[in-house]
This record gives sequence, structure tokens and C-alpha cells, in this order.
Amino acid sequence: MFFSSQMEGDIFGNGSQLGVDGKVVQIFQKSFVQVQNILDQNRLLITEINQNQESKLHVNLTRNVGLIRELNNNVKRVVDLYGHLSNSFSKSMDASSETESGGTTRSDGKNRVRSG
Repeated sequence: MFFSSQMEGDIFGNGSQLGVDGKVVQIFQKSFVQVQNILDQNRLLITEINQNQESKLHVNLTRNVGLIRELNNNVKRVVDLYGHLSNSFSKSMDASSETESGGTTRSDGKNRVRSG
């Protein structure tokens, strides 16, 4: 598997160091597996595109148009997944720092301390 528990430990420490709970780790794990699957598919697409290009047969070159379009869409999906991961990570870090500080962060970026 692309995202092993060893990597998980390296990136997230013991899971509580950065305030990242098991659910967040599962989200990251699932997303990284999706990314790896898309990248594996892209490798196959690139191999086929190269073979079609080398053959110089009209039918294969025509097929490359669709393959390149699929490759481009896959790259967009990877970018979207990484964007989602980045947002999820930011939110989990914001939640973690909010929990540690005992306050909330206002929209202007300044902390508000809860009374009580």
C-alpha cells in the first residue's frame, strides 16, 4: 500500500502530537490510495500513448487523442484530490490549535479566548 502505517507515524507522529485523530488519518489514507491508483493508471496510459506514437499508424495516433484527454482528466483529478487533502489538513490543524489554545480563531486571524 502506498500510505503505510510507518509513513503515517512519520508524518503524523503518534497521532495526538498534531491533534490528528484516526478519522482524519483515514481520510488521508483513502485519498493517497486514490491518488496512487490514478498515477498507476496514468503510467499505463503514457505507455500506450508512447507505443501508439512509435507505431505511426493512423488508427493508433487517432486513439491517442482520447488517451491524452483521459490522461489530462486524471491529472486534474489528482490536483483536486491534493487540494482537498490540503484543505482537510488545514482544517484539522486549525481545529487542533483551537483545542490546544482553548480559544477560537476569528475571521481576522486573531484568537478569541473563551471565558469560563
